[in-house]
Amino acid sequence: MKRPRERLKGSASFNVRATWRARIFPRSVRFVRRPLRCITLAGFASMFLACAAAGHDLPLCYVDLQINRNGVQATVEASARNFARELPNVTEENLLDGSTLARDSNKLLTLLTDHLLVTADGEPLRLQLLATEPLAARRDVRLRLQLVGKQPAAAVQVSCDLFSSDGRHRTFLNIYQSEKLRYQGIFDKDTTRIDFTFGSHQGAFAIVRQFVWEGIHHIFIGPDHILFIVGLLLLGGTLGQLLKIVTAFTIAHSVTLVLATLNILSPPPRVIEPAIALSIIFVGAHALILGREKRDWRLLFAFCFGFVHGFGFANVLREMELPRAALGWSLFSFNVGVEIGQACIVLAVAPLLAVLYRRSAPLAGRVVAASSFGVVFAGSFWFVQRLFP
Repeated sequence: MKRPRERLKGSASFNVRATWRARIFPRSVRFVRRPLRCITLAGFASMFLACAAAGHDLPLCYVDLQINRNGVQATVEASARNFARELPNVTEENLLDGSTLARDSNKLLTLLTDHLLVTADGEPLRLQLLATEPLAARRDVRLRLQLVGKQPAAAVQVSCDLFSSDGRHRTFLNIYQSEKLRYQGIFDKDTTRIDFTFGSHQGAFAIVRQFVWEGIHHIFIGPDHILFIVGLLLLGGTLGQLLKIVTAFTIAHSVTLVLATLNILSPPPRVIEPAIALSIIFVGAHALILGREKRDWRLLFAFCFGFVHGFGFANVLREMELPRAALGWSLFSFNVGVEIGQACIVLAVAPLLAVLYRRSAPLAGRVVAASSFGVVFAGSFWFVQRLFP
């Protein structure tokens, strides 16, 4: 006597349900029916991506030096959180309140004196605090200083290791002479001293080199953009197909990057950041549900969501507070760096997937499905985190 399930297999209703299931959950996804091995793999991928999915903040501060007939003035701006982390018995909220900020001004000056040194022809200049200003909307603190000592004769040297306990932290240095921007530099864990000679002018190539690297750096510290690109690559394809997809993404985000950086069109981050997370969920779900269907919508997805990601890149550039005098080269160079970073991701992921598919298509399907689960999980985590900070 046949079992109930065996009797059902020959029926028309069973065949309809089987066809529907195969269409919605292709072979590469149906591995989830093997609970122990496959759920472990999916869970591992999800946990790994969730750990990476903490919002990618960009820890920055700024030092502007104004050199004129009255000597050297400096403006230092950094987040209140960074200052509070370095100072004992000082909280972020206290620094954002004008009265308590003035009370802690000596501690702030001591911190700057210990980590920022400006010399003129080799002679140190003493920092004298002129004013403190809380910027509550940006949660920053701005300090204005006079540098007292020998008047610069030929050159200044700036040494800076502010907030060096965070290896990702970067300090942007802008040097102005007679109100004109003469130099842009970046301090990080590898660069702690910059020399500037009066009368010199920084060439365009130096600016391009610095901001190309900043674009590359931003891609690799921002797991949201990495996950979006990986989600687009999971379904594989020829090199030509993948290049078209990445090119569409590039064109779209380049347009909105320029529009937003120039303040022509500037949606608020509280809208853009959750939208970026939704784009990650979408491409992960697309790879998970549709599998290797003949109809490939990724080119359209990359182009449409590229506009959203472009606003995200622009938010980073606005945080950098690029001087208007160098905005063109900085904007162009940052965008080139972003493209180089994206190309590195494609060159790392696409060949691995191709080799995996050639060696074992079933195993490749399981890896793709587990990775898709991880992308969806990370994007969902991100969406909730950004919608309800």
